[in-house]
Parts: sequence; C-alpha cells; structure tokens
Amino acid sequence: MAAGTRSEKQILEACQEELGYRFRNPELLRAALTHASVANTRLASNERLEFLGDAVLGLIVCEQLYERFPEYLEGDLTQIKSEVVSRRVCARASRTLRLERFVFLGKGMSQQAHVSTNVLADVFESLIAAIYLDGGLEAARRFVVQQIGPVIEKLAAGSEGANYKSALQQMAQKEFGVTPQYQLLDEKGPEHSKCFKVAAQIGSQVFAPAWGRNKKEAEQKAACNALHQLRGEPIPFPSD
Repeated sequence: MAAGTRSEKQILEACQEELGYRFRNPELLRAALTHASVANTRLASNERLEFLGDAVLGLIVCEQLYERFPEYLEGDLTQIKSEVVSRRVCARASRTLRLERFVFLGKGMSQQAHVSTNVLADVFESLIAAIYLDGGLEAARRFVVQQIGPVIEKLAAGSEGANYKSALQQMAQKEFGVTPQYQLLDEKGPEHSKCFKVAAQIGSQVFAPAWGRNKKEAEQKAACNALHQLRGEPIPFPSD
C-alpha cells in the first residue's frame, strides 16, 4: 500500500525495481497504480487500463496455451485459460510482487489492514496494460509469462485443477482411435451426501473404478486410474 512518508517518485521507482521493468513514460505506471478511491475522476483511475489489461492478458495466455499444448482440445484450453486469467491468480501475482506497497488508495481504504483481492487483481491487469502501452506486446508478453507461466504449467500438469479425463481422451484417440466412456457402477450415502463409483472404458476394455464425492470427481479419478493402468503403473484410487 502506498503509505508513509515516501514521495510518489520514490514509490514509482521502487515499483519499477520490483517489476523488473523501466517505464519510458512513468505516467502510465502512476495511472496503473491509482485506485478510483483516490483519483479526482474515474477517468484518472486505473479502470480504463484494467479494461485493456484484461484483453492483453487473455491474448497472451491464449497464445501461450496454443503454442505449449498442441495436443489440447479447445475445451481443455478454455478451461485452463479461465483458471489462469482468474482474479484469484491475478491477485496472487500482485501479492508475489508485493504490489500492495505501491497502490495509491483513498484514505478510507488505505487505513485497512489488507488490500482486497479485487483491488490487487485490478492493479495487476492495469500494469499489464501500462507495460503494453509503454513497451509494446513483447514487453507485456515477457512480464505475463514471467508472472503467470508457472501457473500455466501447474494447471496443465494437474497439480492444480487436474484434468485426467482430457489426458485420457488424448491418449485414447491417439492410440485407439476412440473416445473414452464412463460407467456409473454404484452410488451410496444419503441424498445430500452421496458418493459415486465410476469406471472408465475404452472400447471393450474397462479400467479400475474409483469413488468420488460427485460424478465429476469420480470420473476424473477413474480416468487417472485408467491412465496408470495403460502405463503399467499401480492405480492411485483403488475402489475396494
């Protein structure tokens, strides 16, 4: 949060050091860090930059996903993109950069103990736009990839929001020329807290089933079991 006795010039200088980017036009950086609560008019806040930054972020993330994962289908790419550009991820990137130290906020907001997730997400998108306007698409791409690239890799690898069904579908279509099917084998528990037992099937081969707290989770676990069986590995989700 921009507070204390530091001058605006000192804050902008420190922010550029944290970002690893030097602005040719520091006014763009100042605008990106200015919340509507402290701006004289909303046009003087970072809201317009946030609008542009959202679009630039989306373009860069789509471009990265398209290039990095040539075997992913449109639906899979869309799912990963929605996670990568989420406000949660943008706010996390702001916290990693400790941008709360630099944001210009109105008196009421600046006295709060923490800068909100929404404000941090807005600032991150605004900074993307500011860098884009100042240094072009390549500069914005470098910044986004540096901050968001690891998130893309984690999502695609399955450490966050694993998509085993997508991976199984790719393998099945490539190796067998068919799309996996999922069989609901059993369910148990009260109506408000049921568990479901599902098995993946490729052609005539049925793989080890798995239990899940809902059908979607059970299908993901069943797909994971199938992937392990196809690789000759022990299944991670035994059902018995």
